[in-house]
Amino acid sequence: MGNTKSIGVAYSDQDIDGGTIGAVTPTTVVGTTVYATTEIGYTSTAQGAVTQATSKSTGVTLNNSAGRITMNNAALAGATAVSFILTNSLISVNDTIIVCVSSNTTGSTAGAYTTYVSYLAAGSALITLRNLTAATSYSEAVIINFSIIHGAS
Repeated sequence: MGNTKSIGVAYSDQDIDGGTIGAVTPTTVVGTTVYATTEIGYTSTAQGAVTQATSKSTGVTLNNSAGRITMNNAALAGATAVSFILTNSLISVNDTIIVCVSSNTTGSTAGAYTTYVSYLAAGSALITLRNLTAATSYSEAVIINFSIIHGAS
């Protein structure tokens, strides 16, 4: 078995980088930690960026397998969620989309947000951002990272 690890099904045209898919060659072992020679992920050509216009609920279009969405800096009240549609021609109903809050404009609000995919359809996903604070409204251009894990059809 060695150092092989299944990473799922990926399309060959999605520019996945990481050497041999399914195996990572270690360079150093410290204790029980294995450090590898490469990272597994999308190449820079498979990534993109888009900025939301108008409001936090305004949809965006980005036809890349991974990317960064800079949200509009409109206010989001405490204990409130807002959703927007990511239109992306690479999304299928068999995929899984991973999203996370990459950053916000002030360090004082670290941990104030969570994000998740609320709905998935062919060609689009509904992404939700929630302000976790009880009563504090923030007006920040939150950045959300996403990656598509392509599933078998």
